[in-house]
Amino acid sequence: MDDGISPLRLGRGAPGCGPLISSLSETARPLRQQIFERVRAAGSIARVQLAKDLAVSPASVTTITSELIEAGYLQEVAALRETDTVRGRPAVALGVKPTAHLVAGIKLSDREHTAVIVDFAGNLLADEAITRIPNALATSDLSNATEELLERVCRKAGIAREQLTAVGLGVPGFVDCPTGVVHWSPVLQETHVPLARIVSERIGIPVHVDNDANLVTLAELWFGAGRSLPDFAVVTIEHGLGMGFVLNHRLFRGVRGMGMELGHTKVQLDGALCRCGQRGCLEAYVADYALVREAQTALNLPNRDTQSTGILLESLYDHAKAGNAAARSIFHRAGRYLALGLANVINIFDPEFIILSGERMRYDYLYAKETFAEMGNMVLQTGRARPHIETHAWGDLLWAHGAAALALHEVTESRLGASRDLAA
Repeated sequence: MDDGISPLRLGRGAPGCGPLISSLSETARPLRQQIFERVRAAGSIARVQLAKDLAVSPASVTTITSELIEAGYLQEVAALRETDTVRGRPAVALGVKPTAHLVAGIKLSDREHTAVIVDFAGNLLADEAITRIPNALATSDLSNATEELLERVCRKAGIAREQLTAVGLGVPGFVDCPTGVVHWSPVLQETHVPLARIVSERIGIPVHVDNDANLVTLAELWFGAGRSLPDFAVVTIEHGLGMGFVLNHRLFRGVRGMGMELGHTKVQLDGALCRCGQRGCLEAYVADYALVREAQTALNLPNRDTQSTGILLESLYDHAKAGNAAARSIFHRAGRYLALGLANVINIFDPEFIILSGERMRYDYLYAKETFAEMGNMVLQTGRARPHIETHAWGDLLWAHGAAALALHEVTESRLGASRDLAA
């Protein structure tokens, strides 16, 4: 397990941020955007290396990078050398100008709201968290909470809210990212809410909304273990069960922007009640509320009206660690359902790499050797090795970093994408 790695630079200490895309894999994107994103991913890189990586002429790179410097997106930086004994003119490389744009990433959940401010190079400037009572809010109250959190994290960063170019916002539930509509979320009382528009009008800044599992996937793609991988899957186990999938270095959302709902695939006809209102969803057997629901009956734990789900889950885990057979059986059953879900992911997508992410991953009964062994028995037996699987038990700030990555992506697309004038 990689518990304890900072979400600021999840990528094993690698410099830069953003997908590390192999050469010649994205020729459809504007060359200026390819150049900028390669510089940001590298942290710093020489012009000659850019030309080599992108298989274009040095003259083209010089012309475009000069335009990007003039527009305020790139700057010249000292190139790193293996030795300081080299004499003569210092080597020059290119890096992203961090102050070109500032963005915020915010994650709203049913127990804690978190936020980060990052610059255009992906550097963390400030973070903030607000603990809250776990209940669904009216849209107006959620907007109030978002604005309050944004003000607090901006004060911490020492900037005015108006200095932000965009805000990425993550919520659990069914989210149509292109339209910014949240069709259902456990943090909202209403359904089919145009949350991006409502919050944007409230704070006066463009807002981009996505499902929280997609944001964890973006965090891994931009800052984490998935930076150099063209295809990988992230399965999140928190208050619910989510999934994100990266295909050719890009997050895959489906035609209507709401694909990859692994937690709401059906594993039992007329089964346990899921918080989405349907029955038999995988989430209803693996998520924290599902474990607590079983524990209240098996262990006679207090009602959730008097104790929080987190406290009850800790109690269940303590019972299991102490050898309580009923508590262990609850985790074991959840692990079997998790194995079923992972086997389905492998059989459908055949990913190179799967990341199990979220604070719940510290409950090791969920991913014990028996769970992975059972998963192995349920995947297609082709003789090939199964995908590599890692467990990442990071906290809620990871989700906010993913929201910031969403904002960085949208700002880059709007400023440097096809048919766009080069303007700061």
